Amino acid sequence: MTEEKVVTRKQVKAVRAKNEEGQENTETAKPQKPTRWVQIRLLPIWLRVLLVLLLVAGAVAGGLTVGYAILGGGDASDALKWETYQHILDIMNGTSK
Repeated sequence: MTEEKVVTRKQVKAVRAKNEEGQENTETAKPQKPTRWVQIRLLPIWLRVLLVLLLVAGAVAGGLTVGYAILGGGDASDALKWETYQHILDIMNGTSK
């Protein structure tokens, strides 16, 4: 079995103080920092934002289609036409014929 070297805070402070006094910095005297985990992004942030916007738009279009066709009893292709929503806005504003 190999023994691991334990470095205490006092030892680290002593090494730093020794280095600040102008003595030579040797590799054996300096404790090594543990390697940090570096995460590499697979998708850039701008692509994530674009994907979220596309997914939201798809969910809205799917929800409109299902709601209009199944719950409303209309034709599924009419759910995404502007004329349908113009008619709804006209009814809300009281300008329908």
